[in-house]
Amino acid sequence: MQFIDLAAQQARIKPQLDAAIARVLAHGRYVLGPEVEALEQRLADYVGVAHCIGCANGTDALQIALMALDIGPGDEVIVPGFTFVASAESVALVGARPVYVDIDPHTYLLDPALLEAAITPRTRAIMPVSMFGQCADMAAIGEVASRHGLAVVEDAAQSFGATQHGWRSGSLSRVATTSFFPSKPLGAYGDGGALFTDDPELAEAIRLVARHGEAKRYHHVRLGMNSRLDTLQAAVLLAKLDLFDEEVALRQAAAQRYDRLLGQAGIAAAPVLAPGNTSVYAQYSIRVANREAVQQRLAEAGIPTAVHYPVPLNRQPALAEPDSRLPVTDAVCEAILSLPMHPYLEAEQQERVVEALAAALAGEGEGGGTGAA
Repeated sequence: MQFIDLAAQQARIKPQLDAAIARVLAHGRYVLGPEVEALEQRLADYVGVAHCIGCANGTDALQIALMALDIGPGDEVIVPGFTFVASAESVALVGARPVYVDIDPHTYLLDPALLEAAITPRTRAIMPVSMFGQCADMAAIGEVASRHGLAVVEDAAQSFGATQHGWRSGSLSRVATTSFFPSKPLGAYGDGGALFTDDPELAEAIRLVARHGEAKRYHHVRLGMNSRLDTLQAAVLLAKLDLFDEEVALRQAAAQRYDRLLGQAGIAAAPVLAPGNTSVYAQYSIRVANREAVQQRLAEAGIPTAVHYPVPLNRQPALAEPDSRLPVTDAVCEAILSLPMHPYLEAEQQERVVEALAAALAGEGEGGGTGAA
């Protein structure tokens, strides 16, 4: 059993992939070729914004957004403590300070109720992360941000294709970013990322930052970086976009099966899908006690698992904030466990996963998993 089955997807679209790659090899424009512009337009149309700018990866996308907003030394950016390191890393890389806020115990997304207490005169932006495939409460976050004159940067690395009250992830703030890492719901065959905005001036600043601040050949009007989406990766993503909505629906069906099977086994599914949200289920995660032992039992049964994420950002050595207290994040990090999830997961495979999980939990004397606290 595969944790993520990329081969099944590739088999479906191999002729289209081969043709797309062959076109790039034929025209030879490997950097900023026509496929990049075509992809940017399709992605902007899909999300429902005016501008999409491709870049080298999702981490660069976050840093580019912050640089385009002129956030730097002396500034603070609020981020959730429960997410991949890139969210806080990008803040530190521009010289600003990440300020950690705890998460909602049911959704594992940044808790808007905790934002006011984290805002200081140095705060410039809030970076909500769309964790595990669904969006944070962008309306509530946006209301706080508007009241304090702050930018909102939606880290949508895990939620491209998700919606909130009918609006697509990527269109819910002034600027949003995403990742096309191979394991994402829309993944390339290498690194890739993109930024989304309706603001034409911000879009221009983003393009400048991503391309050495170059306004015209060898004329650099601001400090930037070298972060361009490869033409070959754009060609791959264009082919994958043709079946993306179908794959999202398959992921959602698989998640619903997990919900049902886990419920029948007396194991609580988590996190909770917030009202108004749809999820693309970049991961399907539960919480269990004695995680390492449960993982070992599942591995012995041939069931691959992963942990997203075992260490809160406020306790990562490179980004630690010793005085930061995030009790919900701590509890989730100690117990979170991701199960196999991809569009081609069969019902029989999911039944096997849940049977093995129930046996593993029983073996640990748990009699079931721990749900959202």
